[in-house]
Parts: sequence; structure tokens; C-alpha cells
Amino acid sequence: MGLSGGELDRMAMAVLQPGFEGTEPPDWLRRALGEGLGGVVLFARNIARDVARHSVAALVADLRRERPDVVVAVDEEGGAVTRLEAATGSSWPGNLALGVAGDESLTRRVARQIGRMVAAAGITLDYAPVVDVNADPRNPVIGVRSFGSDPDEVGRHGAAWIEGLQSAGVAACAKHFPGHGDTVTDSHLALPAVRASREVIERRDLPPFRAAIAAGVRAVMCGHLLVPAVDALPATLSRAVLTGLLREELGFDGLVVTDAIEMRAVAALHEPGEIAVRALAAGADAICVGVSSARGESVYALRDAITGAVRDGRLADERLAEAAGRVRDLAAWYDARAEARAAVARDADEGLGLAAATAALRATPAGQAAAPLTKAPLVVHLAARPSQAVGRATPLKVGEAIEEILPGTVTAEVDGDGHLPDLSEAGRPLVIVVHDAVRHAWMRRLLEEALRARPDAVVVETGMPGSPAGRLYLTTHGNSTASARAAARRLTGGA
Repeated sequence: MGLSGGELDRMAMAVLQPGFEGTEPPDWLRRALGEGLGGVVLFARNIARDVARHSVAALVADLRRERPDVVVAVDEEGGAVTRLEAATGSSWPGNLALGVAGDESLTRRVARQIGRMVAAAGITLDYAPVVDVNADPRNPVIGVRSFGSDPDEVGRHGAAWIEGLQSAGVAACAKHFPGHGDTVTDSHLALPAVRASREVIERRDLPPFRAAIAAGVRAVMCGHLLVPAVDALPATLSRAVLTGLLREELGFDGLVVTDAIEMRAVAALHEPGEIAVRALAAGADAICVGVSSARGESVYALRDAITGAVRDGRLADERLAEAAGRVRDLAAWYDARAEARAAVARDADEGLGLAAATAALRATPAGQAAAPLTKAPLVVHLAARPSQAVGRATPLKVGEAIEEILPGTVTAEVDGDGHLPDLSEAGRPLVIVVHDAVRHAWMRRLLEEALRARPDAVVVETGMPGSPAGRLYLTTHGNSTASARAAARRLTGGA
């Protein structure tokens, strides 16, 4: 193409989507935006905890003053993964709860309201929804973030979610291609492998992505996954996966963005610049970088690695130009939907989050109609460390939600190294709250110990359902503030 050095630098900057520290754009980020940086990704650390909604809108407006067409991205899935509501926990129950509720119109409405919140902040791209099929309940990083284990149901709810979000004038991003559901390794920590055959992948993992593409999803995020049935390289670095499978076979022509390249699944294999070059060569259009150096040197190092690869002939300038063009196309799509964002700003759907969370509750025995709590209980939370995908989100706990209705409720939190408190405290009813007990042997052990002492206990599972236990076994199918309040109302009969 015969690009000048300045043109090549700007094109390389256009495909980067870095994160940064602080609640205001640092000087290096302002400078980079002026030099062509195409995107920025926001995390909970960028959002002031006191005035979150207002501060993030002001922050994004500040970014847009430097570059009006910057693609501002965020992980706002609802449920366990929230950035805009990290200080309070999500107002929405999350994907598994929506899948269990089984109402695609409800899913569409919830996603539109999430879009309303994201649009109010001026954000371009939501790295959501997760359309991975959760084929293994032991999965440490997907779990309740998935709509479920049935490919058709995941596809239907994924498409409805995309339609709802994009009707609010915010771009959706289906993830994590070609499917992160059949793994027992967290890609933040190591490289997961999907060992299924090509036929199983076609039947199980790809249908939700086909449905997302048919629904008009504007972006797809590739997962840091090894899929030997398709290629010996991780998906992020695989031309067979990103170009052959996603582009040519599935027909996707929108933006392909990587998961954060500092995740150990790929960071253990190559330096950041090499990951960026190989991902672009494979067919990615935008490089997500969750962590940047304090003065932005790491971002400029990525730029230089990309331009160096073009000069060395390792990355075709036409491929880089195509990627930068798709970033511009997404920004133009967002600009063209100002009216949709104005309309959704007037479209508040009060009470929807709690209603959706309530629709997802399931109780065993199902026939128990009466609320089991008539006085303030002891609530024991068996708490595991959240995954890095969840980050700093702090949802209202079930015990706190019960205390809103039954003052005097006592809450104790026990981790894997802890011991159960005195379970007979003042004759209180006992509620035991677990999250993904199916994945944690220590949690199951303590739960069994508690039930031997108190067979009358109520058990609340906020993650993947396991074996029913206790006087009442209540599953919320999600760990969010909305889910906690729905569970508290069910247990107390509270309004």
C-alpha cells in the first residue's frame, strides 16, 4: 500500500483497545488518542464508587473530547460480571437466570435496559453477551455467565440479548469464540483446551455464534482456547479459527476483538507485541489490553511491534488496514444510532431486574408454598474467591438482603480455610448460602457438616445447581444484587 511512517503508526494505534488506571484519562492516554488510538476499555477501577453513573459518563465524555470516534468498551454482562455497578452489584440476574426463566422477550427487555445504562455512559461496545454453551458444570470461568447447556436455548437467548442491547444503540459482542463452555481451566491462569471432535463443536458450540451473527451482532470476541479439532494454535492466534471458521464458514464480517492479551493462556506463550501481531495476522481486528503501564509505554510498544511486523513483511499492510477499517465501521455504526440512544433514555423499565431474578428462582421441594423464615436467621455464606472475570464486583449478599426484611439477621462468612460458626445461636433459623458448590470439595464438606448439625437448614445456591439439600433448597442461578433480593423475598414472604 506504500504507507508513510505516520500513516502506519496511526493504523497500528487504531486497532488497540487498552485499559488504564484511575478515574480520569492519564496524560499518555490523551496523547495516544490524538495519535490515532482507536479504542479504550473500561474496568471497575476506572469508575468512582461514590457517583458511578455520573463519573463514568464524564470520563467517557473526556475521552471523546480527545477523539470523538473512539470505541469505548466495557464488560457489562449483568449478573456476576458488571463494571458500571461493581460497587453495588448488578441490578440484573445474569444469563443463566434468564435462560432458566425461559422467556426470550424477558431476555430482550433486560438486555435493552442494560443497554440503556451503558448508553447513558456514552459507551460504544459492550463485551457481551456470553454465548458459550456451559457443557461442563465444573467450568471455573463461565458457569452462570452462560444461558445454559442447551445450544439451541443459548442461541435463542443470545440472539434476544443482542437484539435488546443493540436496540439501545450500543454494539454487542458475542463471546468467547469458538466456545469456552467445555473447559475446566480458567484462561486468565492457563491455556484451556476443548478436546471435543469437530462434529461435536459444530453441533454444540457453534450454533449460538451462528444465531448471534444472524441477529446482527456487531462484534465477536475470540477466546484464548486450544481447539485441536480445528488447529494446533490457540484460537486467538489461529487463522484457521478466526478467518477460516468465523469469517469464511460462519460468514461474520463485523469486528473481531481478542480477549485481554495479558491473560496467561497466551501471555505464557509470547510477548505482548508478538501476540498482537499474530492475532492480527490470524484475522483479529482489535487487540484488547486490560493492563497498561503507568505512562503508556506498553501501548506504544504494541504499536511499534505491529508497525515493525508490517515493515518486515510478517503482517500484510492490507490486513492491518482491513482491521483498522472495521474499528472505524463500528464507531460509525454507533454514531448513526444517536436516536436509538435518545429513545431508550426515556424507556425505564422499573422493577424488571427483580422480576427477572424472581422468575429464575427454583425451589426443592417445589410444593413448599410457605416462606420458611419467620424470624431473623443466622446466614452462613460459604464463599470462594471470585474469578478474575468477575473482578471487583460486590453484589448484595443473601444475608444482607434478608436483613433488609428481617432486621437482626446475623451473617457469617466462611472460606475454604475456615470453620463453621456455632449453628445453634439463640435458636435462630439457619440459612446456608453457597456458590458453585459443585466445583468446591471444601464447600460441599462444610455444607454436609452443617446439615448434620441442622437438618432444618435452608440452602441457597447462587451458582450452578447441585444436589438438593436441606429443608428447602433454593437456586437463584446467579450471583447478583437482584438475585439476592429475589431469594430474600422468597424465603421471608417479604414485599
